[in-house]
Amino acid sequence: MRITINDIRELKEKGEIITMVTAYDYSTAKIVDQVGIPLILVGDSLGMVVLGYESTIPVTLDIMLHHTKAVVRGTKQALVVGDMPFMTYHTSTEDAMRNAARFIQEAGAQAVKLEGGVTVADKVKRIVECGIPVMGHIGLTPQSINQIGGHKAQGKTPEAAVKILDDARALEQAGAFAVVLETVPAQLASLITEKISIPTIGIGAGPGCSGQVQVINDLLGSYTDFVPRHAKQYAKLADIISGALTEYYKEVRASTFPTKKHGSSIDESVLAELKAK
Repeated sequence: MRITINDIRELKEKGEIITMVTAYDYSTAKIVDQVGIPLILVGDSLGMVVLGYESTIPVTLDIMLHHTKAVVRGTKQALVVGDMPFMTYHTSTEDAMRNAARFIQEAGAQAVKLEGGVTVADKVKRIVECGIPVMGHIGLTPQSINQIGGHKAQGKTPEAAVKILDDARALEQAGAFAVVLETVPAQLASLITEKISIPTIGIGAGPGCSGQVQVINDLLGSYTDFVPRHAKQYAKLADIISGALTEYYKEVRASTFPTKKHGSSIDESVLAELKAK
């Protein structure tokens, strides 16, 4: 049985910290699922860490559906959240509902994530009313990076902090089952967590949230362009992969790989017959 949004809500009610991580492909998702992490986000961050774009903005709906399908195929227990990309829910409520439905119906996700608070609350409400669980995302919203002016902390002034709190409340009232708080002061994240009933999932928002989410490439050290301040590298896969490839390269050039044990053979009589032709 898959984790449900009710299970996620209960974790907050019980005071248990929620763990969430991104995944973008079948093999990675399978490992995450086997570990027992309850929430997987197929994030549009794949635009940067998988596809090499400078931001998440070039990521299209078709790209997101493609990767979400792969992650769903690799999981049996985790609740998979599909990240709705730039301009797939902004133009109209009808577009938002239609595109959210594609994540559920075509890709097999169990929920979708939207960036924004008050400005998208009406769309969140209608999507939820259609039976599609929605996770909100406020604070630093990467799809608005050109408007924000860079990857920097949000909510540091009284006015900005009030806006983020208002956004959180609007998402709660609209029916979101959880909300991501990205790169906001830890004290503000803790306050929001206390003031709303739905779980908060922090990324660069301190330890006071209901849970934490990280980009898996940052956790594993496989993305080398930069390491975000909020990330902790639990491994350095880039170094491990580089070392393995270097050894492979050396052995192929030296003809020490492959060996007999890496292949198969045919009977000598068959070979002799072939030689005679």
